[in-house]
Amino acid sequence: MTNTPPPMSPQDCLVALMIAVSASDEHIRTSELVTIQQIVNHLPVFRDYDVDRMRTIAATVFELFEEEEGLDALFALIREGLPGHLAETAYAMACDVAAADGKLEQSELRLLQEIRHELNIDRLAGAAIERGARARHMTL
Repeated sequence: MTNTPPPMSPQDCLVALMIAVSASDEHIRTSELVTIQQIVNHLPVFRDYDVDRMRTIAATVFELFEEEEGLDALFALIREGLPGHLAETAYAMACDVAAADGKLEQSELRLLQEIRHELNIDRLAGAAIERGARARHMTL
């Protein structure tokens, strides 16, 4: 990678993970974008977040995904900018985005598994977070 992206704030890291999950299957769906927007607009962790940063973060994620080692670079930025106490929050947001369109593609499942590993999410905590996302996005 020729240019090193600037450090990201904790909120930027949360947004980057959500965008990465949405883009992981190469189809960014409206339902996923709406979910990201709702999360950013309503959760307290984003209270002071400049939503205009979302475009910059999305561009960074897309650029990194074009690189051969881009996912590793993204996780390096996440490890640098995301405080440990927000790891489960980040994973929950990623799961909500993945579940938003009602189907989980293999690429999304693989990325969620990688996120769990990178953020050191305990297996049982991860399962509980995943079940909560599944329950929130059930349809009739």
